[in-house]
Amino acid sequence: MTPHSSLRSSSPDTESPVSIGLADPLERQARLSTLVAEVLAEARRLGASAAEAAASQDAGAVVTVRLGEVETVEHTRDNGLGVTVYFGTRKGSASTSDLSPQAVRDTVAAACAIARHTMEDPCAGLADAADLALEVPDLGLYHPWDLSVEQAIVLAQECEAAAFHADRRITNSEGAALSSHSGVQVYGNSHGFIGGYPSSRHSLSCAVIGEDGGGMQRDDWWSVARFPAGLEDPVAVGRRAAERAVARLGARRLSTRRAPVLFQAEVAVSLLRHLLGAIKGGALYRRASFLLDRLGQPIFPELVRIHEDPHLPGGLGSAPFDGEGVATRARDLVAGGILQGYVLDSYSARKLGLRNTGNAGGVHNLRIDPTGPDRAGLIERMGSGLLVTELMGQGSNTVTGDYSRGASGFWVEQGAIAYPVEEITIAGNLQAMFLGLLAVGSDDCIPGSTKTGSWLIEEMTIAGE
Repeated sequence: MTPHSSLRSSSPDTESPVSIGLADPLERQARLSTLVAEVLAEARRLGASAAEAAASQDAGAVVTVRLGEVETVEHTRDNGLGVTVYFGTRKGSASTSDLSPQAVRDTVAAACAIARHTMEDPCAGLADAADLALEVPDLGLYHPWDLSVEQAIVLAQECEAAAFHADRRITNSEGAALSSHSGVQVYGNSHGFIGGYPSSRHSLSCAVIGEDGGGMQRDDWWSVARFPAGLEDPVAVGRRAAERAVARLGARRLSTRRAPVLFQAEVAVSLLRHLLGAIKGGALYRRASFLLDRLGQPIFPELVRIHEDPHLPGGLGSAPFDGEGVATRARDLVAGGILQGYVLDSYSARKLGLRNTGNAGGVHNLRIDPTGPDRAGLIERMGSGLLVTELMGQGSNTVTGDYSRGASGFWVEQGAIAYPVEEITIAGNLQAMFLGLLAVGSDDCIPGSTKTGSWLIEEMTIAGE
């Protein structure tokens, strides 16, 4: 098969770097800072009482292979500019990917035109000047990868080949992909704040299909890091994908029952996302959260601590300031099982009469501390119950906390995995599930910016045959 490419800027070259690492990132940051300053000045010239702008330049590449052959080589180069202006408490926003002077002026003019026709909103406006970051520490977020396309293809092929070599029951593949991206982003507002930093992100993934006389099963594994050395070895990624796929062969259905449920670490992440959805400002001021008015009250058992660490060196979720220039800081969301704080940007904070928490754009490096052994230890502790390794559907209600998801995984008996299961549904209520959290495992080595071990929930309804 002849490699082809999906291009947004330049044609591929097997000797060109797969991460089109931005040359002189500090120089580009300086140029974007100048651009943001010009945007703010133009907004003032057009009569805006306040303005903010975010500019970015990103570059990278993705190489995918399937069955040993190259499927795609995609190079990307992207520019972006977002502008928000305020005329008193009337707000208008516009964006563009064209950073030419005329396009920039047109974008500012469009934002101003929109603002003149919007309604007054007393909560609209920039983040308070007192909350803005006074300095921008170097968090070690920029580590470009000087890798040729040819080298990237070899690594992806090694990853996929390792999956096939791991077990003869691996009969097909959805492919392996290696990606590398780097960029620079700058934010500024008319309080006088302008800050930015370069960053990078690299990933490797593999998805394969196992088959035996009883049918086929698919699974995958992946690794992601800010710096190339932080990625798992390609062979290890491929083998892990294969092991996960073949472990699911011979899956059965279960009869309907109530039993303990162990959410494997990579699916337990979704439970943390449900928590965040319920304590975000938008859900709270709309009164659409099952955790409404629960600040300062227990929502988990006493041993549970959930926190964010925005200044973790090299962290995938690290950031010196949020999307409004507000200084980020380490803090507990839950401590001693008690809800300590919400996730707020400036608008939602004003709506609720609270202080901005530096979370415009989300949380940064969310963590839940382990309270128990690793997954194997939790399986033994559970005795008999369901180990969930995959969730399907979107069956959670942020307003009521009702929870119902399609699932697959393994049935556990006498502290050991008995057999794989599929085509089941697990159901409960998130409030009861959080309070029924018996332990969080120490197996928190999962890819991504959110770190959690497996969650052992006291009991849920399992619907099957």
